[in-house]
Parts: sequence; C-alpha cells; structure tokens
Amino acid sequence: QVQLTESGGGLVQAGGSLTLSCAASGSIFRISWINVMGWYRQAPGKQRELVADITRGGNTNYGDSVKGRFTISKDNAKNTVYLQMNSLKPEDTAVYSCNAGQIWGKGTLVTVSS
Repeated sequence: QVQLTESGGGLVQAGGSLTLSCAASGSIFRISWINVMGWYRQAPGKQRELVADITRGGNTNYGDSVKGRFTISKDNAKNTVYLQMNSLKPEDTAVYSCNAGQIWGKGTLVTVSS
C-alpha cells in the first residue's frame, strides 16, 4: 500500500506564494512503480481539474490556468513531489490533492484572499 500525504496549504493574499508538498510512503516496491504524480484541485461547485503532473523521467504537464505561475518538481530520494505556486489569484482557491494513479491524498486547502 502507498499513502500520499499533502502539506503546505493555507491562507495567502493575492499575488503571494505557497509551496505544497506531497510525500509518498508505504511500500517502497509499489512506490517504485509510480510513473506519474500530480496535483489536482477542486473549488466549491466546480469539477476537479489537473493542476500539474510530473513523470518519473521529469517531464511536466500543466493546466492552462496555472502555466507560467506554478512549478511542479520532485525529490526522488524523499519520494516527494512539490508544487510551487506563485502569483496566486483568488480563483486558485481550492482543495489541492496529490495523485499517483489510483491513489489520492486527503487534500490540503489553499485559500487566496483578494
């Protein structure tokens, strides 16, 4: 079994920055099979959307609304994926969840005040 634990959410003013972390723990064997890890978000009343993901080889993919503002990265030694969020906007307010295939974290709330 693999668990994903997010951290780093909180309240920030528009224009500010936050960094989210997602740590994978559990079966090292199963962690080694993870090919893509990503961040998704869901705002109240809206569908969940892809924020960014990163492959084992380091290739990245971003949702259109965050391109140029957010950066996804990973530390293989720590089994951790990061999401650096800059120039935050009120519309970035959402629960951000980490994903690895069929596995989801519980999510962390990001609130951006205007």
